[in-house]
Amino acid sequence: MGKGLHFMFCVMTTMLLLRGSSQTGEKNHPKMSPAPKPGFGTDSRGPGEGLPTLTVTTILEDPYVMVRSAELEGYCMDLLKALAAMLHFSYKVKVVGDGQYGAVSPSGNWTGMVGEILRQEADIAVAPLTVTSAREEVVSFTTPFLQTGIGILLRKDTVSQEMSFFHFLAPFSKETWTGLLFAYVLTCFCLFLVARLSPCEWNEPKNEENHFTFLNSLWFGAGALALQGVTPRPKALSVRVIAAVWWLFTIALLAAYIANFTALLGAGSEQLPIQTFEDLVKQRNLEFGTLDGSSTFYFFKNSKNPIHQMIYEYMDKRRDHVLVKTYQEAVQRVMESNYAFIGESISQDLAAARHCNLIRAPEVIGARGFGIATTQASPWTKKLSIAVLKLRESGDLDYFRNKWWETSCLHRSRDPWSPLQPQALGGLFLTLAVGLALGVIAAVVELSNKSRHTAAHAKKSCCSVFTEEMCTRLRIKENTRQSQETSGRANP
Repeated sequence: MGKGLHFMFCVMTTMLLLRGSSQTGEKNHPKMSPAPKPGFGTDSRGPGEGLPTLTVTTILEDPYVMVRSAELEGYCMDLLKALAAMLHFSYKVKVVGDGQYGAVSPSGNWTGMVGEILRQEADIAVAPLTVTSAREEVVSFTTPFLQTGIGILLRKDTVSQEMSFFHFLAPFSKETWTGLLFAYVLTCFCLFLVARLSPCEWNEPKNEENHFTFLNSLWFGAGALALQGVTPRPKALSVRVIAAVWWLFTIALLAAYIANFTALLGAGSEQLPIQTFEDLVKQRNLEFGTLDGSSTFYFFKNSKNPIHQMIYEYMDKRRDHVLVKTYQEAVQRVMESNYAFIGESISQDLAAARHCNLIRAPEVIGARGFGIATTQASPWTKKLSIAVLKLRESGDLDYFRNKWWETSCLHRSRDPWSPLQPQALGGLFLTLAVGLALGVIAAVVELSNKSRHTAAHAKKSCCSVFTEEMCTRLRIKENTRQSQETSGRANP
């Protein structure tokens, strides 16, 4: 009996212990524990059980990493998500504390994302971080996921070259205009010479004046340039051959001029006076700078190119005034002041697409790439490089690029026709005005010469004859002039 009671007591005790351990296990189960909420500037993804977790540092820059609805998104976030899915790891994202990319401080320590990796505050850096030799010495980089260079971001209204008053001469170069003038004079001289030599142009050279004088030949050539038929008309075959060749030449020349001038006006007639970095150094209207502590700044510092050295000296002397802290500050300064920003060309293309009053200069120097930074000898470096190559081969990187670089400015419809600005034809109007003035002056001179000869034969005053000639040509009635003289005598 005592053994039976003892057995029952042991069984009940064992059941109570098993029940207590089961309740304790339910309270400590991972699925029942509350998940930690990431704070501002952090993001946690891929909480798979048993997967390695990487701490990722990044920097806020549109469109690579942006904060929207308390979450991080952008090109780099899409890239990070795709890499995590391929390599099977979870990650926690944090924004770099000092807001810097990574440079050596005066104390000798690295700042920015590179510094956080060196201090083991982060495992990798996924951001628009440029691969440089200085950074490669302290951290490792993967295969670049984006290719870029160094360009110049400008505002259109500060760099648009004012339209020249003789803009209508722009379709042809100076050499072409010089050749055209020489061809015109030479052709007219040939017309004059051949017409003199050919017996078909006159029957009696001693008694008859040849119509193709040198002045008439010049007038004939000018009429052909304007596609107008003028006299004299050639009679001899030799003169007609020269005239026909000149007509064909003028037709082709006018066609080329009209085509070039139309293309010039259709392009908006905006030509950047700042095409290269050398043009930027030579001008004095725009200030220019870059991001403080960026790889672009150190590119110009380490470059042996004289132009690049001049740019670095300019920025270094005016460091507090021309260097900016963030990319957003740079874009805002370009839009609001006479400032040119030197930076990554791929980011400048995005700014020019989103802000239609901005434009990037054609020259791009210092080809470079954005890579993922890791600690040296990290096992993730090679894995991430291979994954980046696979994403490039599959077209995912191009998809991310098209997704985040798409803007309304790129799809804005353009007006196929715009009114012709008067500045483009200002030279033509000036030429017309000068021609009219010369015509009037020549008419007055001719009338004065005739009045002088008439006055000499009639023995009258030159002024009175000139006045009579003017009245006759202007149809002023003689009786009106006489009545005015009579009224003048009646009222002394």
